[in-house]
Amino acid sequence: MVFLIILIASFLLQMILPWWIVVVISFAACGLVGKTGKIAFWSPFLAILVLWTGVALFKSLPNNNILAMRVAEMFGVRLWWLILAISALLGAIASGISGYCGYHFRKALLHKKAQV
Repeated sequence: MVFLIILIASFLLQMILPWWIVVVISFAACGLVGKTGKIAFWSPFLAILVLWTGVALFKSLPNNNILAMRVAEMFGVRLWWLILAISALLGAIASGISGYCGYHFRKALLHKKAQV
């Protein structure tokens, strides 16, 4: 469930907002619906990894990967797919950490509320 929420919300909101909206979405989704710490990390991680890889391939393959190859050359890498993989991994890591933080933020609030 968390996976689908993050995947759909990120896809729609990234059309009009900056890339880092995935961090906010992951934090909010896992803070509201996250069941465990594992799910709160891996669901956003995999959702953004799949989303960013799919979108990158969708945009890169029709133009013979021209932009990806040029960016790869700027970084001193000869493989265009390595740049796509690195960018998807970076987004996935940021999203996963954000989801994990959102889950623990909710747990901290609930724990504090139980003490009062």
